[in-house]
Amino acid sequence: MAQLPASLQKSLDDTKVDYVNLGGSGLRISVPVLGTMGLGSSKWERWVLDEEPSLEILKAAYDRGINTWDTANMYSNGISEEVIGKAIHKFNIPREKLVIMTKCWTYVSEDPTVITPIYLEQMARSKDYVNNGGLSRAAIFNAVEASLRRLGTSYVDVFQIHRFDPATPIEETMLALHDLIRSNKVRYIGASSMWASQFARMQEVARSNGWTPFISMQNYYNVCYREEEREMLRYCRDTGVGIIPWSPLFGGKLARPLSEKGNSLRANVPSPLGDNVTTAEEEIIRRVEEVAHEKKWKMSQVALVWLRSKGAVPIVGFNSVSRIDDACGIRGKELTEDEIKYLEEPYVPRAIVGHF
Repeated sequence: MAQLPASLQKSLDDTKVDYVNLGGSGLRISVPVLGTMGLGSSKWERWVLDEEPSLEILKAAYDRGINTWDTANMYSNGISEEVIGKAIHKFNIPREKLVIMTKCWTYVSEDPTVITPIYLEQMARSKDYVNNGGLSRAAIFNAVEASLRRLGTSYVDVFQIHRFDPATPIEETMLALHDLIRSNKVRYIGASSMWASQFARMQEVARSNGWTPFISMQNYYNVCYREEEREMLRYCRDTGVGIIPWSPLFGGKLARPLSEKGNSLRANVPSPLGDNVTTAEEEIIRRVEEVAHEKKWKMSQVALVWLRSKGAVPIVGFNSVSRIDDACGIRGKELTEDEIKYLEEPYVPRAIVGHF
């Protein structure tokens, strides 16, 4: 083979991650995807990084090839999207070199301190928020326009529904999303945590009407929480839907030994998913630590590579550049079948969390 042009060789040398197709689509995303729930404003949650450190994380991720950034309108009440827009402008990042994923469904408060999912019922009755939450045609169109404005871009690569909306006809939601595709404001659509039956119904409505189906499912999935394997993952694999799990490190617990308490602000804030760890989960975490020690990997790398063995592309949030480097380090790593079985063996079924 002829020697590569110097510029291309440098680009390849600077690329520290792999890229894969998102499900059955032609869209290629980075492994991992950068999760930006922790980037925005500490007024929203005290563990969230404010603008300057958030920009540092975004730049470091981009420089290493993590070009797929997942956000949501609700994160820091829109400030997460604004910080992404500022990063694109400040660092002169060509828009086509990024894959930006955002979400709609819940409300965006005018008060930066409000955690809106807690107050869905009340906000739906407010004159200031009516038609700005849920998945009605009005709410979806309002949400995408607001997200584009905050991001400072003319399109979103993957526009996701954050949850299922039982108050809106599925036909209304899917036609609205299809019309966004036709308007070129959205290139692909995805969904997030819901019952598999709800997701299957939405896909069937889209396909039976010749509308655009979802290409991705962003659900709660990790080696300590595997309830999604029963129905959702089977359906997605059978129908070519990409799996991009959130909380791949089980709220950070898969990134450190049980004997160590996390030193980040988030590790010291109660989780809405619960902080109690079962005996089975403790054993899984111990085994992740053991495998990491044997392979001379980080514990987080074991957990992320386990997800890759399931065909999933994890969405990972970072609060330091060193943790970005740890995540990039999963490239080329594999677990043996015996190691995978060893990690999975202690699992005990548990109650559903992550959606309603």
